[in-house]
Amino acid sequence: MKTFQILILICLLTVMGDAQWIKQEVETTSSFRGLSVVSEKIVWASGTGGTVIRTVDGGDKWDVIKVPDAEKLDFRDIEAFDANTAYILSIGNGDASRIYKTTDGGASWQLQFRNADEKAFYDAIACWDRDSCIAMSDPVDGRYVIIKTTDGKSWERMNSENMPDAQSNEASFAASGTCLIIHGKKKAFLVTGGGNARVFRSNDRGDTWTATNTPIIRGTPGSGIFSIAMGSGKTGVIVGGNYEKPDETGNNIAVTRDGGKTWLAESGLGGYRSAVVYVNEKMLVAVGTNGSDVSMDGGDTWRPLGKENLNAVAAKGRKAVWAVGPRGAVFRLTDKKIR
Repeated sequence: MKTFQILILICLLTVMGDAQWIKQEVETTSSFRGLSVVSEKIVWASGTGGTVIRTVDGGDKWDVIKVPDAEKLDFRDIEAFDANTAYILSIGNGDASRIYKTTDGGASWQLQFRNADEKAFYDAIACWDRDSCIAMSDPVDGRYVIIKTTDGKSWERMNSENMPDAQSNEASFAASGTCLIIHGKKKAFLVTGGGNARVFRSNDRGDTWTATNTPIIRGTPGSGIFSIAMGSGKTGVIVGGNYEKPDETGNNIAVTRDGGKTWLAESGLGGYRSAVVYVNEKMLVAVGTNGSDVSMDGGDTWRPLGKENLNAVAAKGRKAVWAVGPRGAVFRLTDKKIR
């Protein structure tokens, strides 16, 4: 039996030994944190300097798009639906937080939302479909702010009375566009850090929320949950850590098996991680500034994937796993054996 187990382990290590990040040739030095994978062919990313990039041929060619009058904006999140349609969200205090939309592949952009609240700082956007989306801001007057669109054009602020109070120094991290996600037809999740590391959950498209404590590290401005991913059932993973101490490995991952009601500490990541994604129900990838990790058993165990400095990861199946990072870094994961 022991010999059989050793052979299985060797096979798994051999399989993952071929997995590697292949850097793409993109003519920009902008840093990217927003990433949206539509299909094996269509990928969008967004970043600094008002920059958006897009490929419609699986990475053979990349379009570098400059959003007009947005050269000072940092687009930390993007939600794309096809080769033509995408939302982008910029971060910052006051009117630096904005939402734009394109319906012609980036040839033109419509400014749909410009933040008028000096206390607000928007972190992320997430969409159920091309007309139904929400976006979130760090707490204002003690509560997180949620805005929504139901027509893909206009945005309104939702009732904050249905949002649990934020705790002292609690906020979210606009590190990868995955501190806010949607799940299924009605659910949404947002994750926090700083003063506490909690998971907020909505079952009604953001109308009401509940908050749950987690074992993720917290207590300093750079620590907490940075990313959440949910599987097709009730499983999910949160990752984070302390971005100021990227090599520390304790309390940086937790899992749920009851749809986000409770979270249990796990281990195995190589340090701080800013994003995690389900490639399928068994395969997950997590990325951070000191490298990346892969799990082939639903998040129970992890092994190193590479040392590339990465900010965000997204996938549309095993043949379309992408990651982005600083200074124009765009990578595609190639792994012939596990396909």
